[in-house]
Amino acid sequence: MKRDNTNLSICKAIAIILMCAGHAEGPTLLVTFIYLFHMPVFFIAAGYFFDKKYLSDPWTFVKKRFKGLYVPFVKWSLFFLVFHNLFFKIGLMNEHYGNWAGGATHPYDWHQFWQRLVHIIFSMGGYDEFLAGAFWFFRALLVASVAFLVLYLLLYNRRKWLSHDTVPWVIIILTIGFAWFKVANHLTIATIVQGGIRDCWGVMFFAMGVLYRRYEKLIPERWALTLVFAAVLLVGASRGWQGMALKTELRTVATLPFTGAIGFLMVHHIASWLDRHEGIVKRFMVYCGNNTLYIYVFHIISFKIVSAIKIWYYGLDWGQIGCHMVIHENSTTDLFWVLYTIVGTAVPLLGITLYRRLKPPHSFQTT
Repeated sequence: MKRDNTNLSICKAIAIILMCAGHAEGPTLLVTFIYLFHMPVFFIAAGYFFDKKYLSDPWTFVKKRFKGLYVPFVKWSLFFLVFHNLFFKIGLMNEHYGNWAGGATHPYDWHQFWQRLVHIIFSMGGYDEFLAGAFWFFRALLVASVAFLVLYLLLYNRRKWLSHDTVPWVIIILTIGFAWFKVANHLTIATIVQGGIRDCWGVMFFAMGVLYRRYEKLIPERWALTLVFAAVLLVGASRGWQGMALKTELRTVATLPFTGAIGFLMVHHIASWLDRHEGIVKRFMVYCGNNTLYIYVFHIISFKIVSAIKIWYYGLDWGQIGCHMVIHENSTTDLFWVLYTIVGTAVPLLGITLYRRLKPPHSFQTT
């Protein structure tokens, strides 16, 4: 029987809206709260749709993952690479205000252009992190999906005493153990851009999604429990717990599997409630969840619209339009983060909707 994936579409919609809110630099507690679980939701949702049929036909799964993740990554990374210098010329990026996390953005010469092109194609790196900052997700989900399949095949085929119900649990334990070993010894995986910690977490959350599909009917969805999950996440946020960050502490190894899991259960319950109430909100959320790709790709550049408004409102230097990802001045005290979230979500959706309506049938299709 084909499963209704409406709930999961709404889950992804909630997560992508929260991603925009997190990138909008709102109140510190809120942003920390969001980061504890919003990205794990996507990996768990992906694992939910893993089918055991791929164990006997792994190449079909691999090809599907490459088509759905590698191809759009390369296509849109090349888009931002080609237009990188143009964005400088029109002022959307600049060296004075564009600095972020110690990295300075600047126009590319030909050598830098070709080097980034090679990184994009052969290592899923080299993308413009200043306008495509969420693109690491495509690589992490691709690596996590394929790694999960390989681990599943190794554990199930060679250890017959492991059942289909047991293998995902073993993978979760192995990935947590590996993450602990990796973080404790300050190790990086040189063949994976950014060192591999996010990919490791991706394998674990993907396995959680597989398990959730099997046991979802046994997991109660009650508002009291959802509120408890939210309260626990707020406590974690107030104590500075981390999400899928690049700089990971040992404390994160202990807390992230827990916060990611209860965060997903919280989001899924809210999505289930929305799914039961027909109307414009549900239709929007389903549409949003089915088009998260375009929000990933264009939400940061859409933020520039709000940055222009903020510059006018505060009378700031126009060069601050190049701030990454948003204008930092008063960002945690004013309410511009709300407008950033709305525009970062709505503009990409409006763009893809207009594109589909204006393009003639059988024309070039977006990925």
